[in-house]
Amino acid sequence: MKKLAASLVISSLATSVGEAQERPAGRIAPPDVYVVAPGLGDYTDELLFGDVWLRDELKPRDRSIITVSALIASGRIAQVGGHVGRALDNGVTPSEIGEIITHLAFYSGWPNAISAVNATKEVFDKRGIEPVAAEAGQQPLELDPASEAARAASVDTSTGPVVPALAEYTNRVLFGDLWRRPQLSARDRSLVTIAGLIATGKAEQLPFHLSRGMDNGLTRTEVAEVPTHLAYYAGWPNAMSAVPVLRGVFEARKAAAPGEAGADALSVQKHDPEAAATGSPENFTGSVRVESRFQAEDPARVGGATVSFEPGARTAWHTHPLGQTLIVTAGCGWVQSEGGPIGEVRPGDVVNIPPNVRHWHGASKGASMTHVAVAESLNGSAVTWMEQVTDDQYARGPEAADQCRG
Repeated sequence: MKKLAASLVISSLATSVGEAQERPAGRIAPPDVYVVAPGLGDYTDELLFGDVWLRDELKPRDRSIITVSALIASGRIAQVGGHVGRALDNGVTPSEIGEIITHLAFYSGWPNAISAVNATKEVFDKRGIEPVAAEAGQQPLELDPASEAARAASVDTSTGPVVPALAEYTNRVLFGDLWRRPQLSARDRSLVTIAGLIATGKAEQLPFHLSRGMDNGLTRTEVAEVPTHLAYYAGWPNAMSAVPVLRGVFEARKAAAPGEAGADALSVQKHDPEAAATGSPENFTGSVRVESRFQAEDPARVGGATVSFEPGARTAWHTHPLGQTLIVTAGCGWVQSEGGPIGEVRPGDVVNIPPNVRHWHGASKGASMTHVAVAESLNGSAVTWMEQVTDDQYARGPEAADQCRG
């Protein structure tokens, strides 16, 4: 049976990318892969499509949904067409594909969505698919009134006083309209959102949407399989960064479930070295390791991680909507708010950064540094990343930094 499923996988992929006649039997990766990177070709054939895509934990349709979502959200548009064809073969309708793109415009931006439209249109044209009909007369999806009222009140309280227009659009358009469109089920919208957040490394946004997804019908097994699958499409670091968040959500929901320990029960998040991730080059300069991520469940908003910087490594400029606290545990580092001097920090020092203050922090030139970073999220967001700290800005560190060696 598994051989039959594998043969169908190969057939559908080859047909979807128009290369069935160019590939030897049993091969899935494009021919050039075997010329340039034969090991990658073997992994593609035997592992990705010969194993991962055949796992029972997610149906092929769901795997296509999260793959297409991850590719669009992360801007990997060149790969979208082939997987749109595969999604059609796996039972995702043209209307649903269009709605996935529409949904992700709000979660990964209009440019990614418009680029995905162009790639998808080529597939539709090759297959002779008629234009997707405009919606008419369909009833909006019903969302849980109590949950929506609590979510809207949270947005009004946290975002409204600071960015009132964003709060209004969030409640009226994002959740009041987009999430109620019947062209995609609430379950599938959660699957699309979770995949997009994991693929783009937005772990701090995951707790709300993971819990919402399980309320919308996703099982724990299905949710756990999403990062497993996306490790191959978004990379191991993004997948591993999601693991502590999933653990926290699973434990919180179990604690709050009837017949289980109360929601106020103490919990311990065990240190997992394998869950450590490398700091994204988009947000860090140099060698940075992020581990022991944590994120409290609503109504609490606190989260953070232990971050280790090698000498010369640092964050990009960034802000936190509700501020940040750094507790230095090892080494010697630097921290600076915009317009201020670069200050030196050592083990035991506690740095308090006010809300919305542009700043950066990291190791000194001559020593590594580790700190625990703690921040509260506001409307699901705990940080806004900006441009990198230039070498010239970093070089203005205190001359006494050489003492960090001692």
